[in-house]
Amino acid sequence: MHKALWVGAAALFLAGPALAATEGETLMKTKGCVACHAVDKKLVGPAYKDVAKKYTEADVPKLVEKVKKGGVGVWGQVPMPPNAQVADEDIEKIVRWILTLK
Repeated sequence: MHKALWVGAAALFLAGPALAATEGETLMKTKGCVACHAVDKKLVGPAYKDVAKKYTEADVPKLVEKVKKGGVGVWGQVPMPPNAQVADEDIEKIVRWILTLK
């Protein structure tokens, strides 16, 4: 019986990052990010794969702040509007998902 519990716990532990990635992707779609961004091509804003190439895990707090407040100049002169209505924890999940696209 203990072996079955251990195997189940191990499966959940290993699935954790995949579940977080799925949650980030879902949030990206439901919070309106797809209006300006795509995974693999530039729309109004940069492709998420390009963002993932440019930034690392260490940049997560800075990126959460950037998404929250909006900005201009890093990817051109088209401003990204602020996303103050999106919870910080949801933005962080989206950002972490984006960084998995390397």
